[in-house]
Amino acid sequence: MRAAGAALLALTVAACATPKYEPQPGPRPGVPPFPRPGRPESPRPEPTKPPLRVLELSELPGWAADNHAEAFAAYRATCQAAQGPAFARLCRQAKAAPPLGSREARAFFEANFRALETAGEGVLTAYFAPEYPARAVADEVFSAPVRPKPADLVNGQPYAARDEIEARPADDALAWMRPEDLFFLQIQGSGVLTFEDGRRMKALYAANNGLPFVGIANPMRERGLLARDNTSGEAIRGWLAAHAGPEADEIMRLNPRYAFFRLAPDDGRQPAGSAGIPLPPGRAIAVDLTRHSHGELHWISAEAPMLAGAFPTYRRLVTALDTGGAIKGEVRADLYLGLGAEAGTEAGRVRHTLRMYRLIPREPGP
Repeated sequence: MRAAGAALLALTVAACATPKYEPQPGPRPGVPPFPRPGRPESPRPEPTKPPLRVLELSELPGWAADNHAEAFAAYRATCQAAQGPAFARLCRQAKAAPPLGSREARAFFEANFRALETAGEGVLTAYFAPEYPARAVADEVFSAPVRPKPADLVNGQPYAARDEIEARPADDALAWMRPEDLFFLQIQGSGVLTFEDGRRMKALYAANNGLPFVGIANPMRERGLLARDNTSGEAIRGWLAAHAGPEADEIMRLNPRYAFFRLAPDDGRQPAGSAGIPLPPGRAIAVDLTRHSHGELHWISAEAPMLAGAFPTYRRLVTALDTGGAIKGEVRADLYLGLGAEAGTEAGRVRHTLRMYRLIPREPGP
């Protein structure tokens, strides 16, 4: 409309330059007239978004069924990650309190927080800290090097892709693993390595090559390598192990992101997330830190699992303590489930439709 109005104005000016004036036809029936020159068009109203709801915690789906004592213990151990005076005040109260039973813990949360609904639906996945065998010297089976951070890598800047890194000599390898185990260690971000002599060492995330994370589940499904409802972590790892060599390497190289590690003695504690705090199993999530902050409390309500063998729902109170390259968006969370194979089996089956609610402190009373 703005362009047509400008064209009409130009024609009018051109007509004024001639001695003869021609009558201008009126608008055709059913066609709205052009706006007069110099007169602004009426702005079109912007579509309105529904306001976000603020809920009492008792209104949250599944709230009454949560283990509030466990939730309070996890909150008390991690609440120092949250920023702001209101969160600091509540954290001091929680740390000064003795361990609470379920009824007292529920009362604490309901008296001090309300829930702000996050608009829309997203996806819940899960992760864990794996335990894998390793070797100090490479052999035919343990052929993938655990590499330290390269001296020429600058954090935040793109580096070589996975296939380029894997083609380089590994004289500085920290350990040697099965290729499929190393691939999953890089996805999870940390884990425990057990050597032949019984030594247990933590493999701790040191850096990555700055390239985007690309999941391999969809390409494997599209190529018919796995059934559509059976792209769990255990199914993917099993296929990679059964096709070790060029076939598995080709699939793993679809993900260009590559992680580097450092080793430390195993102290038996849970790994720390990006907030620098050990992750309480089942009570910590990784989030997109461009949309959320460390220490935020969230209620997650996840259902409609997409993978076979999964638990039907995940409804619980969690804290944002970590992040990840594949975690993008406001309604997106990755639930930490703990150490070892059992946690890994469960984590590999989590892909649920997610709704999130952020807990906000109540204003203190008089």
